[in-house]
Amino acid sequence: MSSGGRLDVYVQQQAGVVSRNNAQKLIEAGNVTVNGKTQKTNYRLRDGDKVEIDIPEPKNLEILPQDIPLEIVYEDSDVIVINKPKGMVVHPAAGHYEKTLVNALMHHAKDSLSGINGVMRPGIVHRIDKDTSGLLVVAKNDNSHNALAEQFASHSIKREYIAIVHGRVKQNGTIDIPIARHKNDRKKMAPDKNGRRAVTHYEIIESMGNFTLIKCRLETGRTHQIRVHMAYINHPVLGDAVYCNSRQFFGLGGQALHARMLGFIHPNGEYMEFVTDLPQYFDEALTKLRKNLK
Repeated sequence: MSSGGRLDVYVQQQAGVVSRNNAQKLIEAGNVTVNGKTQKTNYRLRDGDKVEIDIPEPKNLEILPQDIPLEIVYEDSDVIVINKPKGMVVHPAAGHYEKTLVNALMHHAKDSLSGINGVMRPGIVHRIDKDTSGLLVVAKNDNSHNALAEQFASHSIKREYIAIVHGRVKQNGTIDIPIARHKNDRKKMAPDKNGRRAVTHYEIIESMGNFTLIKCRLETGRTHQIRVHMAYINHPVLGDAVYCNSRQFFGLGGQALHARMLGFIHPNGEYMEFVTDLPQYFDEALTKLRKNLK
């Protein structure tokens, strides 16, 4: 072992777990001891330390199909384009195994979903946040999954979002700021010069007093990208309880952010583009803001 190295890094390397986050969970759960005692994830190893790692047997999780209504914008033998409602989680995760988009897709498509991402994420090529509404594409077989994944990796997918943000945005612009996992809060993302490149182009649609309706086009697709970027330039998304300190949420129950447009090359080589109307919750927020101007 390397003297002075972090315990979580050592555990990740030795146990072969997927990420440092998983290594940290093992340590926090008491499955790792140093010289017979548990330690914190950032413990610095010393020469002679004896590290013991106990990896529990994986639990067999059964993700069940559920008859949940879906707004299907387009479907063929290769892909399904869904208009996801606000409040729906895309795929099961620890402590949340029901009422997700995956549960609904398994009922709708039966066994016709790609298996590349395993039993927890069948068909899922990309995702949008629970409280973000709008379009995403699902792969019905491994060939289409690979074709779509390549486009996401090369940033050739066309994605446009509509958002309501705090403050009067003065001009159109581009935010080119790397993003990484927050150092102190693992549930959040944050601007970080050592993070992965993230680029958001934004354009003003309408000014409404102390709020602005904008259109965002993504070059990259980092977790919480628009939310983090707009908060970084002091125009956080309305209703965002994670990245905005304001309590003016207008009963939104989450951020006013909608994935309005999605364009990609179908596995058959044809370019396809889909556009949705703004959902009811978004229209209602706009109506309230416009009334406040009168």
